[in-house]
Amino acid sequence: MMSSPLRSEAASALKQFKMEVAGELGLPDYDSIDKGNLSSRENGSVGGNMTKKMVAFAEQSLAGSAGRSMM
Repeated sequence: MMSSPLRSEAASALKQFKMEVAGELGLPDYDSIDKGNLSSRENGSVGGNMTKKMVAFAEQSLAGSAGRSMM
């Protein structure tokens, strides 16, 4: 299956986001770490914090667009 440019850009953006979140959690070399040597909590924290940040961003975006549509 070939990847479209949009999917490729999204994948690279998500990877960069994952590395940023992992760095914030004290895992600066997350992309080169053997994930099997990390605990489930450590691995789950990266994805969980990514999700929290994406949900917060979406909520802010929706709140902003709702405020603009009322004007």
